[in-house]
Amino acid sequence: MNREILFRAKRRDNGEWVEGYVIQRYGAWFIYDIKNADTCIQNGYLVDSDTICQYTGLTDKKGRKIWENDIIKYHYGDYYAPVKFGEYQSCFDSTTTCHVGFYVDWDKKRDFRKDLGYWIKMVDAEVVGNIHDKPEQQKDQRSTIICKDFMKKGRE
Repeated sequence: MNREILFRAKRRDNGEWVEGYVIQRYGAWFIYDIKNADTCIQNGYLVDSDTICQYTGLTDKKGRKIWENDIIKYHYGDYYAPVKFGEYQSCFDSTTTCHVGFYVDWDKKRDFRKDLGYWIKMVDAEVVGNIHDKPEQQKDQRSTIICKDFMKKGRE
């Protein structure tokens, strides 16, 4: 199997993102980094369990890994939406067929496809932030307005 299964989360001590393998011990969640996997020395970080995100296996056009709860931007019309994991129905599928996997959670007003692979590989949508980052931590200036609205709406 060639799929890389990784997680990331924010450290409890300083709020920085760390990525690696997620483990629950003694009722707390930890991420063990993979930077030193060759030497078998791994750093374990206590993380905020609400921020744990799984790697989708995809990268955007700039080579950045795409994680669950990242916010992607569709350039034509400047539309923004979070990446989620779970069951979803394609907008082109009028039957009760559901798909399971990573998808783009467009708001209900948009009649857009939801499959993440399409948006990343065919349309070149890109990551502009994450729902857990504060607006000033976002990489794209225009995304701060969207993130503020997104957080006010309670991540609908």
